[in-house]
Amino acid sequence: MTLKINSKAPDFVIAATSSGKYSLKDSAGKYVVLYFYPKDDTPGCTTEALDFTAQIKNFDKANTSILGVSADTVAKHEKFKNKHKLKILLGSDEDHEVLN
Repeated sequence: MTLKINSKAPDFVIAATSSGKYSLKDSAGKYVVLYFYPKDDTPGCTTEALDFTAQIKNFDKANTSILGVSADTVAKHEKFKNKHKLKILLGSDEDHEVLN
């Protein structure tokens, strides 16, 4: 499915860090930064997650939640979050349903 700019994303439910599951409906009434990345703990992905974490207070003030999605497991995401002290939510899409 291809989305057009400024169109609404379809709802989805995904396994996630901290909360167990995340649904796009969980962020109703908020802006959402939904980003996709290939793998935890790679240089580019780590930089991106650290940059989002560094700006988390600004995103909170702007009523914006952040969700990073990759095919890594929730357990791997938790290790990645703990290692780098990330303050963002990471979703696991092992089946590639949301990634596609």
